[in-house]
Amino acid sequence: MTESVQGPKSYFPSIEAKYGRSIDEWIVQLRPLAGKKHMEQVAYLKEQGMGHGHANALVHVFRAEHDGA
Repeated sequence: MTESVQGPKSYFPSIEAKYGRSIDEWIVQLRPLAGKKHMEQVAYLKEQGMGHGHANALVHVFRAEHDGA
């Protein structure tokens, strides 16, 4: 039985399909912003052309797993 992905990570397949970059590539883009505020990180992704909901989901996971802030 395969468990379905829930929460912010459930957006990852559509983020990759819509913006043409892997989640790992987006995480690399966010690393220089580690320690910044959540909305500053979201704003950066939006400047790169990502929609607000997708940016928010990605930043949520980044902060939980990679940011250390």
